[in-house]
Amino acid sequence: MHKPRKAPEGLRCAIFDFDGTLFDSMYVWDVAGRQYLRSQGREPKPSLAEDLRTMSLYQTACYFQQEYGLSQPLEEIMDGINRAVEVYYFRDVLPKPGIPAFLQALREAGVALCIATATDRYQIEAALTRCGLSEFFPAIFTCSEVGRGKDDPLIYRQAMAHCGADRSHTVIFEDAIHAVETAKADGFTVVGIQDDSEERQTLLQSLTDCYLHDFTD
Repeated sequence: MHKPRKAPEGLRCAIFDFDGTLFDSMYVWDVAGRQYLRSQGREPKPSLAEDLRTMSLYQTACYFQQEYGLSQPLEEIMDGINRAVEVYYFRDVLPKPGIPAFLQALREAGVALCIATATDRYQIEAALTRCGLSEFFPAIFTCSEVGRGKDDPLIYRQAMAHCGADRSHTVIFEDAIHAVETAKADGFTVVGIQDDSEERQTLLQSLTDCYLHDFTD
């Protein structure tokens, strides 16, 4: 059986993205986004998945208004998208291979763990609870609650401050290039995680301080 390596000396805080990093769940947003638009009588463009990849829920709602001519208030659009995706978090999505052992090794090394995600809190909590991982994450930071997407480093700064760490003792785990670029530009150490939803893996690898194909790597 694979035994996870010990956490690096000096590491105090590990900040994890959720979709595509902790859980194999990026497909949810492509599927649900298409379902929602079709329920509103709009045919999604082939590029929808790529268009939404960098957006928070609020940004997605704004995009649907502008690009697809939806007339509903933003809150109503956001609620509709959440209803389309929540079933996947309540029932289907699973952690990536090696996650439980990896998180256990970090916790045993005294590293504080938290999540920074564009997905709404109740969906993340449902998936973590269903898969027995909620005990690892006493803190979850969402773009909706922070009020900024991952084109801004605020969510990472707040997560780090909550853990009582600084950049020299913090590592961020991300699968998305736009989020990696934001974190790196703000001085963070970043581990890139391979996910099939990101086709530009060579670029991701070049941008990050460390690159993992999965959490048994």
